[in-house]
Amino acid sequence: MLSTLRQRINKDESGFTLIELLVVLIIIGVLLAIAVPSYLGFRDKAQKTAAAADVREAEPSAEAYFSDQTPQNTYTGMTIAALRNTYDSGLSTAIDVAKAETVGGVAGAGYCIHATVGSHTATVNGPGGSVVQDGAACA
Repeated sequence: MLSTLRQRINKDESGFTLIELLVVLIIIGVLLAIAVPSYLGFRDKAQKTAAAADVREAEPSAEAYFSDQTPQNTYTGMTIAALRNTYDSGLSTAIDVAKAETVGGVAGAGYCIHATVGSHTATVNGPGGSVVQDGAACA
């Protein structure tokens, strides 16, 4: 037995045995089993955060729109296009709704901004509202 092992060692054979290749495949499989769920969790959290950041980013533009409306301050007529063209051309393309709303019976006294990133959404009803994640979209 030892003589056959010595002969094999003394031969100049290069390459890997089938067992060595299988061990490497098992190690790669274990690493993937650990890494993929972590990656999916990080991606999910990033999408949720991005949606919230997108609606927060649009709030100053909505407030500027409100201030520029004369003779009375109102959000009436506010659209995504109006915010992008006049106030912030860098607004996220994830924002899919930006519109005026009736608050306390007064038309145009508030607004709703909604963004969707991946499978997550974020909505803010203003003025002064907080961001609601994965909640209802603008009506």
